[in-house]
Amino acid sequence: MAKRDYYEILGINKSATAEEIKKAYRKVAIQYHPDKNPDNKEAEEKFKEAAEAYEVLSDTNKRAQYDRFGHSRGNGGFGGGHTMDMEDIFSQFGDIFGGGGSPFDSFFGGGGGRRRQRKGSNLRIKLKLSLEEIANGAEKKIKVNRLVHAEGVTFKTCTACQGTGQMRKVVNTMLGQMVSTTTCSQCNGSGQLIDKRPSGVDSSGLISKEEVISIKIPAGVSDGMQLSMSGKGNEAPGGGVAGDLLILIEEQEDKVLKRDGNNLIYDLYISFIDAALGTAVEVPSITGKVKIKIDPGTQSGKILRLRGKGIKDINGYETGDQLIYINVWTPKKLSSEEKAILENLRHSANFTPHPDASDKGFFEKMKEFFH
Repeated sequence: MAKRDYYEILGINKSATAEEIKKAYRKVAIQYHPDKNPDNKEAEEKFKEAAEAYEVLSDTNKRAQYDRFGHSRGNGGFGGGHTMDMEDIFSQFGDIFGGGGSPFDSFFGGGGGRRRQRKGSNLRIKLKLSLEEIANGAEKKIKVNRLVHAEGVTFKTCTACQGTGQMRKVVNTMLGQMVSTTTCSQCNGSGQLIDKRPSGVDSSGLISKEEVISIKIPAGVSDGMQLSMSGKGNEAPGGGVAGDLLILIEEQEDKVLKRDGNNLIYDLYISFIDAALGTAVEVPSITGKVKIKIDPGTQSGKILRLRGKGIKDINGYETGDQLIYINVWTPKKLSSEEKAILENLRHSANFTPHPDASDKGFFEKMKEFFH
């Protein structure tokens, strides 16, 4: 089933500001929140759908990629194929509802038992790819130093918040009791404090560890594009949600083929004789050498097209072409004998550029001279 447009889900247009996006998400999330719609699967799906839309549109980089490519982004699309569950949503976006896991906590004093989970920080790497890897897709194994939960660490319940990760304040007003919820400053919302930790472990119970991660790069990525692997960043203190691994693509320049969007360009240099009489030559392509025909009378600047020999579109809609630019080569140095022959040929009727020149005798003399 095709996904709905993220802007449509939140009821906003593409020019919406960050604040407008946040307000729109809050409105939709409250409407379909599970506390307000118990045992309603349809409302739950719409709640998750709104959270997914907000996750992308609230992130500047993800929003730019979505505006350009839609749902079909590299590495399995947005979210890497991962469906957000309720814990993901409350841990990442709970602060939108006033600091608690439920928007009704701050309005009516309900709930309050849900501990707000933190999300680990993202990791960013640059990945250099050759033109061949970009054209065909690739699987790369890279080493990443990421923060993970260390062994031998013991925790104790935060006494300030009693393990909830939240501090609640009740104020009596003329309208009744008003409850506000804030993140616990002692445990930063985790509900736990470090009791004992081994050497090398930080104050959050995390330690740096080198890991080898396999990254699948889809065909058609481009320089400057950013891919995301969900949950492959630093782990979160207190057992929260791990951050993401953000991969910035760097395209290495190819010495032979030049990229122009999804098309590839190759400059072919041929002699005047080959251009005049025609020939067959081999040219490089992304899939290997290809033999092409040069028609008699080919002019410098002509462009030949090899259809489907370019880069596959990242959305899978089509594949670009290879364009071959013909350049007729002219010798820079000539011997006295060669100059004399050319001077004699200069006065030939067919030596003067003319679209109908067809003196085969003249061309044969030229071919004999150059070869």
